[in-house]
Amino acid sequence: MGTGKPSGRDVLAHAVRRQGRRLTLAVLLGAGHQLGEVAVPVLIGVVVDRAVARSDGRLLVLWLGVLAVVYVALSWSFRLGARAGERAAEEAAHDLRVALVRRVLDARGGAETGRLPGELVSIATEDAKRVGAVNMALMSGIWAFVGVVAGAVALLFVSVPLGLIVLLGTPALLWAGHLLGKPLERRSEAQQERAAHASGVAADLVSGLRVLKGLGAQRAAVERYRRTSRDSLAATLRAARAESWQTGLVLTLTGVFIALIALAGGRLALSGAISLGQLVSAVGLALFLLEPLEVFAWVNAELAQGRASANRVAAVLAAEPAVLSGDAALPSPLRGGLRLRDVRLGSLAGLDLDLRPGELTGVAVTDPADAQALLHCLARETDPESGSVELDGVPLTSLDPALLRTAVLVAAHDAALFEGTLAENLGSWADADQSGSESHTTGVLTASRADEVIRSLPHGPATPVGEGGRSLSGGQRQRVLLARALGAVPDVLVLHDPTTAVDAVTEARIAEGVGEVRGGRTTVLVTNSPALLAVTDRVVLLDGGRVSARGTHADLVRTDAAYRTAVLA
Repeated sequence: MGTGKPSGRDVLAHAVRRQGRRLTLAVLLGAGHQLGEVAVPVLIGVVVDRAVARSDGRLLVLWLGVLAVVYVALSWSFRLGARAGERAAEEAAHDLRVALVRRVLDARGGAETGRLPGELVSIATEDAKRVGAVNMALMSGIWAFVGVVAGAVALLFVSVPLGLIVLLGTPALLWAGHLLGKPLERRSEAQQERAAHASGVAADLVSGLRVLKGLGAQRAAVERYRRTSRDSLAATLRAARAESWQTGLVLTLTGVFIALIALAGGRLALSGAISLGQLVSAVGLALFLLEPLEVFAWVNAELAQGRASANRVAAVLAAEPAVLSGDAALPSPLRGGLRLRDVRLGSLAGLDLDLRPGELTGVAVTDPADAQALLHCLARETDPESGSVELDGVPLTSLDPALLRTAVLVAAHDAALFEGTLAENLGSWADADQSGSESHTTGVLTASRADEVIRSLPHGPATPVGEGGRSLSGGQRQRVLLARALGAVPDVLVLHDPTTAVDAVTEARIAEGVGEVRGGRTTVLVTNSPALLAVTDRVVLLDGGRVSARGTHADLVRTDAAYRTAVLA
């Protein structure tokens, strides 16, 4: 779709262009089918005039054989053409889904801004499918056009007035269908927006179901979804009404058009201008034309919905990145020192902070917003509004975000587990370390106390964890997530509240284990947990978006009131 920002029209053009060869094959086969359909009433008229009217049995058998051959040809051409068209639609939808997933997973971020996860899923499924279906609509539209033209030409041979009625009336009918499709396009886009938002809210509520139950907020959550779903239903009904009106009016106009053709043909037959066989052919052709003209109505509706979906797809693909990509290389050798100077982002107000190489540093906060802003900076999910963040003297803004994350891993406390087994969620390192021994795996599982989780599961590491790890308790999920982060062995590891859902005894053991496993590597614990802060080499307190105190956990507990309030209250 090019390097610029794609529009809805660009998305549609790309979806059709990528399937050009397959779509061309489908159109050619469909054109053969339509020509066969036109030939059938013409041949029936010939049979009436040359065989039935003359009572010639030999000619009757001959022409019936020709009809049979035509039927077989048009049947196979339809099957093969429809198959190629469906394949083009599915392939186009697949290409769009891949492009959308690639954009959503882009290390620079930005696609998810202002959108719930469920909404992105809806765009990558339903909207991508509707855009892909434009291939089928175009193919069907071309088939219908070929059928109308061929029918009109055949009618010209039967009767010039009948052929002219079709040739002049069809463009007017198509234009009317286009105008009637405009309200459907607008309402379809609104309906898709509402439906995607409802899906997003539903996914959001399901993912936070345990929290809602803990807060006793199920009723409020249900009411919120009910309002969203009601809005979605209203938009869907408006779109359905628009579609029914559009389809009904187009079919009414089509019926009037066909009736006009039949009336004109009957008058010509009565006046002797055409024969009985020609009248049969004319009526047959008029009835045949009903199908392609109905297809035009369907195509208009499909294109209207496809344009609305294409605009939504384009909005995601054209989303501005949250951060820009740099081309600098990682420091070599990488020591793992992080330095923040006069960083301003959100609640951070000119933060100066040094995270020394190889040190286990604790970061406590009086405001959770400070922790979130710090994590966003270190992970390069958002660049500071001003100031700088450096890794061994190299500005993070000069690095590609994906490259940076191979060295600096920020493990959020609310990270997700994926559908699959526990072993699959831990990663390939859980089989054995690079040297072929199991010491690394054992050390990580012990440090995170994930070994206890494994022993408690019916099939050990082969146990499925369910979507989002919902078959595990909150504490079990946290230990698995911690094991996954520790097992990756990043040069710099930033852990955010990794033990909020475990008991005090387990938390103390995890604190000791993290210190042992990460010995000699830069590790940052962003937490207010006394058990974790007690094992760090040094603690800094963020208060008001700045560093207000530094020292060991024991010293700060004794000397700093703000620290005691944040950590011990």
